[in-house]
Amino acid sequence: MPEGDTVYRAARRLDAALRGQQLVRGELRHPRLVEHDLAGQGVAGVGSVGKHLFIRFDHGHSLHTHLRMDGSWQLYLPDQRWRHAGRHARAVLATAERVAVGFRLHDMALLRTSEEHRLVGHLGPDLLDPNWGEAHAGEALRRLTADPAAELGMALLDQRVIAGVGNVYRCELCFLLGVWPWAPVAELADPAGAISLARALLRRNAGRVERSTTGELARGRRTWVYERSGLPCRRCGALIRRADQGEGVEARVVYYCPSCQKPHPCP
Repeated sequence: MPEGDTVYRAARRLDAALRGQQLVRGELRHPRLVEHDLAGQGVAGVGSVGKHLFIRFDHGHSLHTHLRMDGSWQLYLPDQRWRHAGRHARAVLATAERVAVGFRLHDMALLRTSEEHRLVGHLGPDLLDPNWGEAHAGEALRRLTADPAAELGMALLDQRVIAGVGNVYRCELCFLLGVWPWAPVAELADPAGAISLARALLRRNAGRVERSTTGELARGRRTWVYERSGLPCRRCGALIRRADQGEGVEARVVYYCPSCQKPHPCP
């Protein structure tokens, strides 16, 4: 599932291409939306909330999409060949100059813009909210510390706590905080600082494709622990390990350093 910075970046690209433009083609190929034709609609703007993306139209409606594991929005020139097969396209929104194609979009909904809260109202504060302020930080802190016994790694992934953190940032944050993913939230010495760090990492990467939590952009140097199992820790040299955290649909592979991160019983 994509990180919040990926969705934020996709929304910004779509907004730059579509905002203020009228659609000459507006196909929705999702079974529940196939009868809707958006051609002729003006695009008021595109924005993201956590991992949710909204394309808003002048007529007061929004197209909601969630990328899940394999979805994407791509932009093309009108005569440009698509990089994926047309059978995977779930939305085709074209202006006179650009074509936005949503591939493998599993979650789609067309609803009134005023009712977007029905889909995202349960989420915690969005770490990439451009209006982030003390109220957002305070609410994020309240939600993160509401269950002191919750495993930190799971709490960070819970979009109802803070919106935007995916598995990459979960692993990297736990490493940078020096805490095992299975440790209870109560072991965090500075939970407010953890939220600030999460926001800083996402903001740092929101404007570029090459995500990096280390400050380096060279291939193979961009993460501390994520997808580095069996390789030496960049700090202490111990071999990075991997394990599963969570159950059922919430299960994810987590990467950690057994030396740099505080010991705590784990599976």
